Amino acid sequence: MACAAAEAPAQPDATPIAETTGPAIPLGPPQGSSSEEARYTLVCAGAFTQGGVALCRTAPGARISVDGVASGVADDHGWAVIGFNREHGPRARVVASMSDATIGGETVSIDMTQDYAIAPRQFDIQRVDGLPPQTVTPTDPEVLARIRREAALKNEAFTSQAPMAGFLEGFILPVEGTVTGRWGNQRILNGVPSTPHFGYDIAAPEGTPIRAPASGVVTLAQPDMHYEGGLVFIDHGQGLITMYLHMSRLDVNAGDVVSQGQVIGAVGARGRATGPHLCWRMRWRGRQLDPSVAVDGLARARNELAQ
Repeated sequence: MACAAAEAPAQPDATPIAETTGPAIPLGPPQGSSSEEARYTLVCAGAFTQGGVALCRTAPGARISVDGVASGVADDHGWAVIGFNREHGPRARVVASMSDATIGGETVSIDMTQDYAIAPRQFDIQRVDGLPPQTVTPTDPEVLARIRREAALKNEAFTSQAPMAGFLEGFILPVEGTVTGRWGNQRILNGVPSTPHFGYDIAAPEGTPIRAPASGVVTLAQPDMHYEGGLVFIDHGQGLITMYLHMSRLDVNAGDVVSQGQVIGAVGARGRATGPHLCWRMRWRGRQLDPSVAVDGLARARNELAQ
C-alpha cells in the first residue's frame, strides 16, 4: 500500500543500507585513557549513509555540529544523535565544541572533529498517471487553508527537543507486515515530479496495533489530517522524531510519555492513502531520515560506543 494516491508502492532500494563507522579522524586520546584529555574526545558509530542515523559520544554538554550546522548538545553522559539527509554528499564533518574545557588546570576552548564517508544510495523513480488533478495539486481554497493550518501544527511539533535518550534503547519495528514502500523513492505524478517519499510503508490489516519503537514524548496527536489521516509524532530525544501516518485509531495524546513497545494506535487508511498501512517516518532537526536504519542499527552503535 502507498502513503497516498500520490505515492505508489515502491521497489526495494538497489543499494543496501551500510552499517559502518566510516574512516574517522580522531583528534584526541581514545575513551578509557587515563589522561585528562580523554574527556575531550569524539567518536561516532552507526549508519553513515544517505538517510542514515548515528550515535556519538563526547564530553557532556559539548555543542554538536554536522557540516557546520548547529545540531544540539551532548547529554549529561556525552551521548548525541546525528543524521544525514537523502542528498548528503560523500563526506560529513562532525564537530563537538567546548568553550570551557579544563586541561592542565586551564580553561580552554576546544573543537573535537571527526570526518566520515557517507555511502550513496540509489532510489527508484516511478510514474503514476491518470490521477485526479485535485488529488495531486489541491486548488480548493478551503482545502488549501486547512493544509496551511495543519502544516503549522506539524512545524511546531518538529521544534521539539525532548530531554531524554530513548534513541539509546535501540528501535523495534512499530508494526509487523509487508513492506510496500521504501524510503527515498520518488514519484512522477501526471508527469510532474513530486518530492521524494520519506516514509517506510508497512501494509497490515486495518486495526493492527502500532507500537512505539522506542520510548519518547508524544509531541503531536491528530486524528484527522488532510494528507496523513490519523497522525502521531514521538520525540525520542534531542529532536529525533518518528511519525506515524494514516492511523485508524489514536491511543495517545500530545504530552504523553510512551515506553518502547507501548501501543500508540492502530493501522488505517485515513487521509491520502490507497489502503491500510503504516507510513513510518523519521526526522532529525530538519533532516529526513530513513527509520528502517534505526531498527537494530542504533542498538549496535550504542553497544560499540559503550565498550
